[in-house]
Amino acid sequence: MTAEEDVAMAPAPPRARQWLPYTAAVTAGLLVIVGAFVLVRQRDAGTDRPRADCAVRLDVNSSTEKAALLVELAKRYNDSDRSLDGGGCAQVHVSALNSGKATEALAAGWSGTGLPQPQVWLPTSSLWTGQLRLLDKAAGRAPQTPGPYPSIANSPLVIAMPQPKGELVRQRGPLGWGEILGLSGRQGWAGFGKPEWGRFTFGKDNPNLSTSGLAATIATYYAAAKRSSDLTTSDLADPKVTRFVRQIEANVSHYSDDSVELLRDLAEADLAGGGASTGDMSAIVMQEELVHLYNEGGLSPRQEGQERGPRPKVPLVAVHPKEGTFNLDHPFVVLPSADERQRAAADDFLKFLTADDQQESFVRLGFRDHERSASAELLASVGAEPTGGLNYFAPPNPEVVEAMLDDWSTLRKKANILIALDTSGSMQAPVGDSTRFQVASAAAAKGLALLNSEDRVGLWSFSSETSKRPDGPYREEVRLGDFDQKRINSRIAGLHVAGDTALYATVRAAHEQVLERYDPDRINAVVVLTDGKNEYPRDNDLARLLADVALDPRRPVKVFCIAFDGDSDFATLDRIAKASSGKAFDATDPAMIDEAFVKLVSSF
Repeated sequence: MTAEEDVAMAPAPPRARQWLPYTAAVTAGLLVIVGAFVLVRQRDAGTDRPRADCAVRLDVNSSTEKAALLVELAKRYNDSDRSLDGGGCAQVHVSALNSGKATEALAAGWSGTGLPQPQVWLPTSSLWTGQLRLLDKAAGRAPQTPGPYPSIANSPLVIAMPQPKGELVRQRGPLGWGEILGLSGRQGWAGFGKPEWGRFTFGKDNPNLSTSGLAATIATYYAAAKRSSDLTTSDLADPKVTRFVRQIEANVSHYSDDSVELLRDLAEADLAGGGASTGDMSAIVMQEELVHLYNEGGLSPRQEGQERGPRPKVPLVAVHPKEGTFNLDHPFVVLPSADERQRAAADDFLKFLTADDQQESFVRLGFRDHERSASAELLASVGAEPTGGLNYFAPPNPEVVEAMLDDWSTLRKKANILIALDTSGSMQAPVGDSTRFQVASAAAAKGLALLNSEDRVGLWSFSSETSKRPDGPYREEVRLGDFDQKRINSRIAGLHVAGDTALYATVRAAHEQVLERYDPDRINAVVVLTDGKNEYPRDNDLARLLADVALDPRRPVKVFCIAFDGDSDFATLDRIAKASSGKAFDATDPAMIDEAFVKLVSSF
């Protein structure tokens, strides 16, 4: 079950055009997988075998983090004896698509999805209904989502910390977003009487790829402007607001494309004996539901056939900033595509979903109910609410969200990245009408286009010693410095492909290079793209490499790997990345290379 939402917008207003590269890369890979999974589950559950007297078919498209549950609830609904006003009954069919992609698809008439056109849409947040209104307005058509809409479940944004750290912060009494995530800065945990815990940094999803990342950005701006509603574009331009946001972003360890994967790694490390070690991160900003899911073993490694794994040894605690937080409201949206009978079916399905039995199913997953009430079990799992309950920020206007994301691209933490590109002979292998190297180069160019102009980027090539590179297995093509995309693309185009794969020697040397040029105000990282495994006898000691790149929380340099095509050793690349608190991206299916680069770039 995926719990984070990818973002992808249609080409219309400026914000949509800016997000389009993410859409092109991600949609092809995830759309079929997610849709097929849910539709197969439907057939297994019997939801595509309508009762003979049920003439009304209602197609529902759900965001991915709750889709599996919606499939089960649709089966429960279809197996019931419910009747519609006016007679007859309905059969509900559920498919799944990330909220951002569904926004794009609805703006484009739902073409190209391969999924049934929905009459009901269940995104993660009403933020998406607002973005769809902007797209409809830009296209000169009536809005499909005029809103507002009722919720079927809720999940507030929280700052999650390993229990010892979270309890220490909570003991200080009410603290704000800035006091928790920004003002401690390099003084770090010394300000809380724990200098041995080092610097305070936190993990956050990229708001261009994640609903919770977007919500976290909105919450930060509200806290900066010291208000809980009616945020305006003028507020965003206030120097005090931009300084506040920049200060918080400066403490980001690195951005994530999916905090669920980060939590899975955390659970694996916890159960292996390391406790809740988040590497150099003291906290992660995420949905409350995920904290509960983690604590209950829902993201722990599990045996085949098990619904959940063991509970972690060190649970996470949810910390609630005093200014308030943003709520992900999971709206129930009836679309204009619904006819009169489908609207009656939608109304009945909404009543069904908000009834006690179905709400209990949401609660078991860690959601609050449709009225924002938290169960005693949820609070026991994640930690008690502040006295008086939670304060919630009102959703800003869609135009303000657009402007906010434009500003965030400037205020976010910048990166210091060394890219090591595999130029071994195996990169000449064909992929369709191209070679591996040509496909990888094209994907790299697309990924580079998504970096910030203020990032610092360098390029190495590597294989083994060759006639064109006799002095060593790797070579500096572009020195690590101010980002020059044209120069990097030009150097990539002129690279010679030959030799074996000196993976370990290159990763070690690249890591050392970034350490030598370490910038404490940036995300420092090595990016490795390879289609193979280590084939360099002079340096074949994986254990030593893992020790050499192991994360130093005082000077974190993370390794991110892309395993390209079927010959690459993804398991080893994953071990290298995890040793440094980085991440490996699986593009062993060459069709996934664009998506892998988009997810990679979202880390910076």
